[in-house]
Amino acid sequence: MVAWSCVPFSKFIAMKKDLETAEDVTQLVDRFYKKVALNELLIPFFEGLEWEAHLPKMNKFWRFLLFDEPGYTANVTEKHLHLPLTKEAFDSWLTLFFQTLGEHFEGPKVLLAKERAKIIAIGLKSKMNLLEN
Repeated sequence: MVAWSCVPFSKFIAMKKDLETAEDVTQLVDRFYKKVALNELLIPFFEGLEWEAHLPKMNKFWRFLLFDEPGYTANVTEKHLHLPLTKEAFDSWLTLFFQTLGEHFEGPKVLLAKERAKIIAIGLKSKMNLLEN
């Protein structure tokens, strides 16, 4: 018979882990873009996008940012400047990204991912004149 008072609580709940592997990044990207695809504010910016081609690029991008993995060479700013993005769209993107991270992961790489996402959003908003005064 198990003495329940001796079993650590952590054995009963799913522990979150840090972003440590390429598979972790794939899970993050897949879960995040599933939310994006359901978001009424964001989905118009993705109409006509070939998801099968886009998601591997996003995986490579986040592995580059988090693990310094070589191979991502595209210019993020150039890829987005032609879109009619709004401050609200950026805020929604960031909220969904942070939400997805928080639901599944925790640790130093998660903090780095949040920091990098904020920097990307601020940089793009600045280039598009969407920063608040």
